[in-house]
Amino acid sequence: MPTHTFTLNGEQVTVEAEDDVRLLWVLRDLLGVTGPKYGCGIEVCKACTSHINGKAFNPCSVPVGELAAGDEVTTIEGLADSVGKELHPMQEAWLERDVAQCGYCQPGQIMTAVAKVEKARAEGREIGDADFDEIRNICRCGTYNRIREAITAAAREM
Repeated sequence: MPTHTFTLNGEQVTVEAEDDVRLLWVLRDLLGVTGPKYGCGIEVCKACTSHINGKAFNPCSVPVGELAAGDEVTTIEGLADSVGKELHPMQEAWLERDVAQCGYCQPGQIMTAVAKVEKARAEGREIGDADFDEIRNICRCGTYNRIREAITAAAREM
């Protein structure tokens, strides 16, 4: 069986899996990282959103065979480590604004929000309404207003 080596939340990991196994299942079933949630398997709901090399992506649609040894995957479990704190500012804002209801989509929502804020900053601007309109993570509880408030507040702290 093929082996795949990459960095996960700051640590190098090696797993045995067929090349076509989706990274989401490698993370959850082989590595025990359960923050990214399964929702649709076709990159629509975005409940599994994580970061690869600093950019948001959906591991439900990426075969593990597409990862290179130098790729860095960050899930919600490793997000706080990226800023060297107990919680990332986005996670703090989520708690302060009581965003989550059922919580199922929240890891993906937070990871998408962080990537959007960082992208806006890299472009030399603040996150705005157009960015919010591009976020396509589905929240069945409908907490979109609180999500926007939390992203706006966290962006000031990032």
